[in-house]
Amino acid sequence: MEATIATNTNDNNWGGGNQKPLGASYGKMMMWFFILSDALTFSGFLGAYGLMRFKFIDSWPIADEVFTHFPFLHDVHAPMYYVALMTFILIFSSVTMVLAVDAGHQMNKAKVTFYMFLTIIGGAIFLGSQAWEWKNFIHGSYGAIKLNDGKIIQFVDAEGHQVTLESFAKEIPSERTQHIKSKGVWFVEEAALPAITVNEVIEGFKEHPELTIRTEQLNTELKKKTIIPRDKAMDYLNESNKVVMGANLKENEYGKTLFADFFFFITGFHGFHVLSGVVINIIIFFNVIIGTYERRGHYEMVEKVGLYWHFVDLVWVFVFTFFYLV
Repeated sequence: MEATIATNTNDNNWGGGNQKPLGASYGKMMMWFFILSDALTFSGFLGAYGLMRFKFIDSWPIADEVFTHFPFLHDVHAPMYYVALMTFILIFSSVTMVLAVDAGHQMNKAKVTFYMFLTIIGGAIFLGSQAWEWKNFIHGSYGAIKLNDGKIIQFVDAEGHQVTLESFAKEIPSERTQHIKSKGVWFVEEAALPAITVNEVIEGFKEHPELTIRTEQLNTELKKKTIIPRDKAMDYLNESNKVVMGANLKENEYGKTLFADFFFFITGFHGFHVLSGVVINIIIFFNVIIGTYERRGHYEMVEKVGLYWHFVDLVWVFVFTFFYLV
């Protein structure tokens, strides 16, 4: 008598057992593993930001004074308006992704195509907006002076409103030229010369009695930077080291350099995820058009990329809350 062995030929199981773990397919479960691991990375970034934010709470830049630009509205103070609009666009793209997944469950190819297209457009607009925000952050708004101790001072008028260095700096003729290697082997190539020098700022400041300076130090009660009386301002200006325009990983006209570092790393890392999501969405979008998932009999790939897109949107909600608002 021969023994018979019962085998399970259900391809939906993961090579053994009689049911799928948590009722999820292999691909969907792996997407959840990726999301959980990636969430730990973002948590590390935001946790480190929070630690530094509260360590230097008395001198941290005020987001409402940094992110004040809005496209096509020049000389308009619009604190956080565009960042809020970016957030709305990304959340709206998450809604269209939900509708695409729902249409996939109904095997409605036309609706899946339409809502995937809207999701891609929303992601692309967000990426373009973030690039524009980076450009403004890097180029700067007003300019500042970096002191010998590394701290930043900014210039304000009699009403406490910040003013640009260009608006009062006195032009001083100079024969100083940029060092480039083509002018001699003894020259060391350097970055472009600053548009405004420290001496021009100081001389211009002397000729504008309505101006004074403010430091990085925050008045925790008023939630504003400390304004220094004009009669004491020259004590700070005598310690001037260089003019700072905009922000990078080494200098930041808005205040603490760490603020710029975290801005680039956190928003850049998230932006890379959005870019990846847009690329994946485009691939899925064309697969929908050519009928790949119709032939498979399901739109699970749309659902899997939807999980990733919702994660990216959710992360931005935390970034917007803790980096921009708090």
